[in-house]
Amino acid sequence: MSKAIEAFVFDAYGTLFDVNSVVRKAEALFEGKGPALSETWRLKQLEYSWLRTLMGRYEDFASVTSDALDWSLESLGLQADAHTLRSLLDEYRRLAPFPEVPPSLAELSGSLELAILSNGHPDMLRAVVEHNDLARYFRGGLLSVHAVRGYKPDPRVYRLAEERLGRDRRRVGFVSSNGWDAAGAKAFGFRTYWVNRTGAPVERLGVRPDETVADLTELTRLVA
Repeated sequence: MSKAIEAFVFDAYGTLFDVNSVVRKAEALFEGKGPALSETWRLKQLEYSWLRTLMGRYEDFASVTSDALDWSLESLGLQADAHTLRSLLDEYRRLAPFPEVPPSLAELSGSLELAILSNGHPDMLRAVVEHNDLARYFRGGLLSVHAVRGYKPDPRVYRLAEERLGRDRRRVGFVSSNGWDAAGAKAFGFRTYWVNRTGAPVERLGVRPDETVADLTELTRLVA
């Protein structure tokens, strides 16, 4: 089964990079409010990406992230000057990877082509990948939804990876920690590996991931 896979495509935020590392910065700036701000910001960021795609009113992910932050601050009754806003937004350019990510990518890249397919703007992706010295593992490239001006789970996004890699979608393994993203990739035709870090239930979207793993270490063992 795993031998049919010729390439792996990874989601970035929440899969390779821990978006909750934003909590530390938020807590330093707004004591006692960091977890709430981080959670609200992430949920609104995703919501805006979906709504803008449905509305046909695309804005790049940096803009969506900024708008989501503005809404989250106001909803929590927090005030932020320009410096504070920039400090928070810059965290997305230097998110920490989950601990097992670097060694897992090193192992997988030895025999498979790896790529990233993310909602992130190309500049944001390059910044966070280079900040963590991971670029050498992604021979398949850092692919952004910006090329199609729509967000996952729009099928046009997943087609980007298929076309860039030049491989049959059934030979591509798609890896995401987001259940809705795994469902979108499965509906498109990728073989999907859901990194279920939180023990969440499977999304009720009519498709199920091919494999569920707790982290990337388990993924590497599965495909070895």
